[in-house]
Amino acid sequence: MSSMNIILFGPPGSGKGTYSSKLSPILGIPHISTGDIFRAEIAKKSELGKKVEPLLKVGTLVDDKTVIEIIKSRLKEKDCKKGFIFDGFPRTLEQANEFQKIAKIDLVVNLVLEDDIILEKALARRICEKCGNIYNVADIKRKGIKMPPLLPKVVGKCDKCGGNLIQRKDDNEKIIMDRLNTYKKQTEPLLKYYKKEKLIKDVPVTMGPEGMVPLIHGVIKEHFKSK
Repeated sequence: MSSMNIILFGPPGSGKGTYSSKLSPILGIPHISTGDIFRAEIAKKSELGKKVEPLLKVGTLVDDKTVIEIIKSRLKEKDCKKGFIFDGFPRTLEQANEFQKIAKIDLVVNLVLEDDIILEKALARRICEKCGNIYNVADIKRKGIKMPPLLPKVVGKCDKCGGNLIQRKDDNEKIIMDRLNTYKKQTEPLLKYYKKEKLIKDVPVTMGPEGMVPLIHGVIKEHFKSK
């Protein structure tokens, strides 16, 4: 197999970050999140960080040119040789068209989840301030969905590194709804774009990560087996 270039697609709060980070070691390819890259730059107080911080605070998308430059730079690293899982990229048709000039996408896994569930999940998300590991305190049981909380072994502490768990400032109701609206306006047209390429596999999110990760892994294996 020459490459395994995957996009994990879906609205903000649908679980892209959690699933990508868990699938990455299973598949042997890196999880690349533009959001994580931007937050790291903000923490470093770099020029890029200063530029994107006010945009992230209000849920606005970073301009296409900046995003493409960051992705180009990241893909030059050795760990991307066998492929990657994108989480949060591309977000616009312009980004998708520009990326076609750099590399091809083999599969788009589209996570399907309703807005009210997304809001509840996003408000309950907790992040390790040291390593970025993700937890969730929501226990959702409705509409045929069973999502137990994803809790640390010690309350408020990360299992991986012992760092403090925090709620991100941008995980509040107004910004989450703004993000969802931005997604619908600017990002959903990408579904049509990738549907034309016959690359999309829809996966409804109905369980917690312990059920969803093997399910998504199965969808990925099946797709590449048939290639």
